[in-house]
Amino acid sequence: MVSNISSTRAVVLSEFGLPVQVAKYSDALVPPLQEGEILVEVEASPINPADLNILEGKYGVLPSLPSVVGVEGVGRVLQVGNGVDPRKIGTRVLLPHGFGCWRQYGVLADRNVRVIPQEVPLLQAAMLRINPATAYCMLHQFTPLQAGNWVVQNAANSGVGRSVIQIAKARGWRTVNVVRRVELTEELLAMGADAVLLEGEDLSKRIREATGGTSPKLGLNAVGGESALGIAGSLEEGATLVTYGAMGRQPLRIPNGFLLFRDLRFRGFWVSRWYQNANPEEVDRLFDDLFAWAAGGVLFTPVEQEYPLSAIHEAIEHAQRSGRAGKILLRPSSNA
Repeated sequence: MVSNISSTRAVVLSEFGLPVQVAKYSDALVPPLQEGEILVEVEASPINPADLNILEGKYGVLPSLPSVVGVEGVGRVLQVGNGVDPRKIGTRVLLPHGFGCWRQYGVLADRNVRVIPQEVPLLQAAMLRINPATAYCMLHQFTPLQAGNWVVQNAANSGVGRSVIQIAKARGWRTVNVVRRVELTEELLAMGADAVLLEGEDLSKRIREATGGTSPKLGLNAVGGESALGIAGSLEEGATLVTYGAMGRQPLRIPNGFLLFRDLRFRGFWVSRWYQNANPEEVDRLFDDLFAWAAGGVLFTPVEQEYPLSAIHEAIEHAQRSGRAGKILLRPSSNA
């Protein structure tokens, strides 16, 4: 039996600003366990771009302050309240949006977690809720794709981009992947990319050459600016360009001809909103596939380094470096 836990070490945000300055390693309260609730020990949580944007105060929805940071992670159930099956103790669960995963311990409603199959590796499970889920939804939600169809994306070496490559390969779809560094080419090809191109002039033409003259049915944009226009220019008539990020900090300017003469569709995607609006069957289908692929090694996100919560400033600085080879993960339970 776990003794009562009333406080925890956590990364607390009290004001928005530069991430390394406003992320504070301090104490947070753990409320008493109520009916229908569980106490979890957080085992792993990645540092995502969304976390950094929240620290900066530049995200789509910002928490009330003070708040514990961390949009996704994995915890192990230590205690359960009345009305929760005691057999859940010891299981690993995906933690939901709004929980604040950068903490050692926390209490939340049992209905808001999802049990992780034992076959799924811990660190991979901790990174499934955001990037792979974003890739999955964009590939399945906007355009019906058949085996052999082409998808084109920029930011292909990002967490979402790598998931797009792996999921598309598992489904039998082909990908053209646009990056900014030539040294990424062999790595992405080995992962399953069908073509890798560098950002630059004549991007639309080079995309069509890479596909053998076949126009992609779906484009995915996380950069904006000229990169997004290059992708849009390569798409077939009536195709869709989905924007899910703005890494290039440049707006998407749509030529009138793309709308008038080619009937291109321009959409946005935010996985936080998808979770709010999706029905339970859709969410079940998403995680059934993601869990199966992660357990089988089909879906894999590399990890560059792990940090304890007490090293949050070093971890954030590392996460902000360009040219990383994998995600930065926090291991909150290592501070216990």
